[in-house]
Amino acid sequence: MKKHILIIDDDEKLNQLLTDYLGQFEFQVTTAVHPADGLKLISRIKPDLIILDIMLPDMDGFEVCKTIRKDNATPVIMLTARGDVTDRIVGLELGADDYLPKPFEPRELVARIQTVLRRQKNMSDSAMRQFGDLLVDFDKQTVRLNGEPVDLTTMEFELLQYFLLNPGKVLSRDAIMDTLRGMDWEAFDRSIDVLLSRLRQKLKDDPKQPQWIRTIRGSGYKFIGGADT
Repeated sequence: MKKHILIIDDDEKLNQLLTDYLGQFEFQVTTAVHPADGLKLISRIKPDLIILDIMLPDMDGFEVCKTIRKDNATPVIMLTARGDVTDRIVGLELGADDYLPKPFEPRELVARIQTVLRRQKNMSDSAMRQFGDLLVDFDKQTVRLNGEPVDLTTMEFELLQYFLLNPGKVLSRDAIMDTLRGMDWEAFDRSIDVLLSRLRQKLKDDPKQPQWIRTIRGSGYKFIGGADT
């Protein structure tokens, strides 16, 4: 079955170019030039991945990403002509899975898409496990804390999974970056800290008195929540 890509970008020529190019790689593509139309399409077509431009009319890509993340974990790759590191960090904070500055080679976008989709597929571990009050379904890629659902982005879930599969081990920043491939980590090294901070926030984990993830000063991070099942 073809993967369905939704492009939200007000550049109609670029949309047509990407539609034709992605079609060569067996992707089905739907485009929207206005953010409101794009948001409506998400619930209607349920895309496998969203390509989102930052510079949009009426509502910028950051606001669109924030709206998407209120109730949707579909992977998002953000595009921008500005190439500002601050933009990349803001996009990550809002839940983007990857970031690509304009202009770009279409083949690089395809590589990013394939990496993000592969990463999402590889997150399945055919098991549901309980870690104290944390219930994780690796097949469905869902998380519940004290019985309440926790909405995680693709990258947040992958980071949590990496910790869960290595309980009690100190994971260095380099090891985390090697595992979470696809993002341009070198361009904004702070992104790992941002990602971890956002995951902790969603797990209601106080870094000063951690229940789940402990910072090991000078070494990295360690998952300290024990597995019950």
